[in-house]
Amino acid sequence: MEHLAPAEEAGSLNGAGPRPACSIVIPTYHGRSLLEPCLASVFRHLPRDPAFDCEVVVADNGPDDQTRRWLAQVHPSVRVVRLAPGQGFCRAANAGVEAARGRFVQVLNDDTEVTQGWIEAGLEPFRDPSVAAVTPLVLVRSTPDRVDSAGDSYSLAGWPSKRGHGQPAVRWASRPVEDVMSASGSASFYRADVLRRLGGFDATLVSYYEDVDLGFRLRWAGLRVVFTPHCRILHDISATADHRSPRLQRLMARNAELVFWSNLPARRLAAAVVPHVGLLLAQSAWRLARLRFIPFFLGKVDAVRELGKLPARRKARADLGRRAVRPPHFPVGLGSLQDVVNHLRRPREASALRDDARG
Repeated sequence: MEHLAPAEEAGSLNGAGPRPACSIVIPTYHGRSLLEPCLASVFRHLPRDPAFDCEVVVADNGPDDQTRRWLAQVHPSVRVVRLAPGQGFCRAANAGVEAARGRFVQVLNDDTEVTQGWIEAGLEPFRDPSVAAVTPLVLVRSTPDRVDSAGDSYSLAGWPSKRGHGQPAVRWASRPVEDVMSASGSASFYRADVLRRLGGFDATLVSYYEDVDLGFRLRWAGLRVVFTPHCRILHDISATADHRSPRLQRLMARNAELVFWSNLPARRLAAAVVPHVGLLLAQSAWRLARLRFIPFFLGKVDAVRELGKLPARRKARADLGRRAVRPPHFPVGLGSLQDVVNHLRRPREASALRDDARG
């Protein structure tokens, strides 16, 4: 029976020959306005040690060729993968991963900036062969003393949330390298061979909660997802999307259901149904009070329409569990009220950043 396990041996971070240690894959739609500071930070902080040789791959699914022309002029070393416009984050990221040559891949949002030593710190936990993904300490770019994400958690009710969101960065700076439910989609590292073997990000999700879904699949495969505070990334929260958009709210409502019903093991799912119904009722009341219920409701209807695909999705997860060399493990608890509060909090700078991105 084939087992799903990392190809690299413990202690090995780069392979022999010209293959890069890490490919930095940057999906983009907005193009130059966000890529310019992102790439400037990447090239400013690239390691000089050949053991950490890197390549940069931009997966562009924007509406025109301006980004590609600008990259050819300003950053000719960047490899560009061109997609049809509007393919969404998952398809763009997957195309970049397929083109990547590195043994490891960092999928990096175009609204981020990296910091000194980020590659070395991000790859260090992979010396443990059970680790398949590493998530950094993601800080709010405009207020870097505040945390955007320290990896993701997931409650038994089906509530994904960012660990540490809005908290002082100093609280997380000295945390140990530790297991988390899933890696933040904005800036995390993966073993390239494992990511491809699992099919990358689920393209049916388009965008949002795809990182949580991938975290579940990695855990079904018996692999670990860890957080390291030593790798730090600055992130413009919601610069690439307006969370007030009805279309986006509908998509997120749909994806939340697909992730919940597809990934929880049968015993956990049975225990989670009542808390999940309670969460749906609370979310409905919250959105009704703010006149945001219709996109939420339509998203749930969209999820119901995909019930026929649910058995195949669950079977795919179970197949991963049967091939796993280590028992699947899911750190899913009841969560806390603070998780909910952190999730709902939107820093003031987010609205201004969205306006700049649209302009």
